[in-house]
Amino acid sequence: MQPIIIVLIILVVLVFIALIKTIQVIPQASAAIVERFGRYTRTLNAGLNIVVPFIDSIRNRIDLREQVVPFPPQPVITQDNLVVNIDTVIYYQVTDARAATYEVASYIQAIEQLTVTTLRNIIGGMDLERTLTSREEINAALRGVLDEATGKWGIRVNRVELKAIEPPTSIQDSMEKQMRADRDKRAAILTAEGIRQSQILTAEGEKQSAILKAEGEAKAAALRAEGEAQAIRTVFESIHAGDPDQKLLSYQYLQMLPKIAEGDANKLWIVPSEIGDALKGLSGAIGNFGPMGGGSAPAGVPAQSSAPTERREQPPLD
Repeated sequence: MQPIIIVLIILVVLVFIALIKTIQVIPQASAAIVERFGRYTRTLNAGLNIVVPFIDSIRNRIDLREQVVPFPPQPVITQDNLVVNIDTVIYYQVTDARAATYEVASYIQAIEQLTVTTLRNIIGGMDLERTLTSREEINAALRGVLDEATGKWGIRVNRVELKAIEPPTSIQDSMEKQMRADRDKRAAILTAEGIRQSQILTAEGEKQSAILKAEGEAKAAALRAEGEAQAIRTVFESIHAGDPDQKLLSYQYLQMLPKIAEGDANKLWIVPSEIGDALKGLSGAIGNFGPMGGGSAPAGVPAQSSAPTERREQPPLD
């Protein structure tokens, strides 16, 4: 009985293993390559799949999702013979599991080597300055070459990014000095433009202020002149309406003489030539107000005496 039990146990184990090998569950966004006696038979898609145990075998399981692969820095020589290190990142996706399995031994390594050679070809035709400022151009050129080469491998390159471009240390120092000098130059230019604009605005403000001040002074002078003219006109009309005679005018003239001589700065006083005419007119007026005229002298003017004035001669000076 024991040999029969052992055989039954072996058969149960074989059946269990056969069931396990027969039922294949493939996860979502994955694929499996099935070979029968070493030859490709079919590709298993996501879900429950049945294969022939001990005859069919799973060669490879491939992830169909988009993959991201960073590549280490690669030294590349530019057109002006400078060595720069470039880090790249590749975004790819397997579109054909059979081609990715049988068309290339290792598509990751193949993509890396193809990226390095393509970068050297592209960067070799650019100088350092263009290399640092043409990331989009390099990405587009690199993606086009990789997508064309990897199409037959069942790989689609979605994006290629240059993660870093590192020039030599000496070149970095020179670039930093140049950038600092450019910034200082721009700052000096902006400062000079600001000072110039400020001076222009200040000059325009002073000019406008002077113009307005001159206009105000001109208007004030015109108004003063008009006021003085109106005052003279009013005085002249009043005098003309009063009809003064020569006697009154002579008397008023003599009253204004002390005011003309007022002031501490008047060291020299020149008697006007018209004072003789004024005195003649005043003496005539006093004569009319004398005893023969039966009147009295005006206020402030001494009356003339009828007695003769004694004339004394002064002895000559030695």
